[in-house]
Amino acid sequence: MDRKPLHKTSREREPDGLIIGRNPVLEALKAKKPIDTVYISGEGGSLNLIAKLAAESGAVIKRTDQQKLDQMSGGAAHQGVVAVGACAEYASVSDILNAAKEKNEPPFIIVCDEIEDPHNLGAIIRTAECAGAHGIIIPKRRSASLSGTVFKTSAGAASWLLVARVTNIAQTLDELKQQGLWIYGTDASGTDYDKADLKGPVALVIGSEGFGIGRLVSEKCDFMLKLPMKGKITSLNASVAAGIFMYEVVRQRSL
Repeated sequence: MDRKPLHKTSREREPDGLIIGRNPVLEALKAKKPIDTVYISGEGGSLNLIAKLAAESGAVIKRTDQQKLDQMSGGAAHQGVVAVGACAEYASVSDILNAAKEKNEPPFIIVCDEIEDPHNLGAIIRTAECAGAHGIIIPKRRSASLSGTVFKTSAGAASWLLVARVTNIAQTLDELKQQGLWIYGTDASGTDYDKADLKGPVALVIGSEGFGIGRLVSEKCDFMLKLPMKGKITSLNASVAAGIFMYEVVRQRSL
């Protein structure tokens, strides 16, 4: 029997499809359409209601100016609001943990700490789905999100893999620890990646493209892992490094 996607997608939209204008955005929110970000310029009236419904839906709200909205809408009458549709619905961290429980497997979760390039996030989602990870966790702020670009780069894996978006990564890592997971960060100062025991419940933290793992997040990690660097370049693309770490988990769990 064919598998069905784990959550609804919005593939009928153009990549990074926009919803422009007060009534269209309001109706999309009322209909529980997957909305990633709502850009608002101004206050009062229906804009306040849009902001309220967007917050309740979990969408990111960004206050901006008319010029930004003019650019986004290509000159269409935006009436002070433009929404960006998500390519899939976000899950919760509990959903991800339950997915592991249903498969009777130790949880295998990827945590992306401020991965801002949507191509990198899409590639990580694609590899994570292929590697059998149970889900991905991203922050609400300073991160790429489930846009059309991410959907396309993930080769559709964003339809199959649970992605949770949280307000505070450090706090979420504490919650994962309470559920028995070991938190493995990735940093050049860590232990060789193939020397760690990754067979149990693990969360792999992948740092941002330019700055790596943030200090507060780093302090929550139980262990740090590193990849051997033999050349003159001292770092790998975030999605490439993530793939190597993920498949070390696959290798160990298949022994």
